[in-house]
Amino acid sequence: MNKKYLLLLLLTLTAEQSWSFPIMSDQSEHLFPCPASPNCVSSLATDDAHRVEAFTLTRPASDAWPEIKALVLSLPRSKVVEEKPGYLHVEVRSLLFRFVDHLELAAEPESKRVDVRSASVMGYSDLGVNRKRVETLRARLKEAGLLD
Repeated sequence: MNKKYLLLLLLTLTAEQSWSFPIMSDQSEHLFPCPASPNCVSSLATDDAHRVEAFTLTRPASDAWPEIKALVLSLPRSKVVEEKPGYLHVEVRSLLFRFVDHLELAAEPESKRVDVRSASVMGYSDLGVNRKRVETLRARLKEAGLLD
């Protein structure tokens, strides 16, 4: 068998495995920090390589949450993993190899700030996929009139 096809098969099989990673730190209201690798972005990151701006809503998060959730789920190949008041954890799979990324949103109910984190589970680099996902979501939220 050609080495290229063997590598492709191996990548496909490992992409289907279930991977876990720390979601929230100590079950607090804050998202877990990004690792040093360039495969994660977060509104809570302090360095430019990982930092994205939080979403600033036009109304309290508790009022906008159903619309936010609907827009998140409109992202291709996304499904809810966990949801609780002020927190949404969504799994997003890549088209070709079905790699898993995790998208999280967290907000205080009466706050207009929504923190966001998007991270790849596998690999060192995401080639900008997570940043693009967050900015796509930002554009959709803005188009829906949910962002200032």
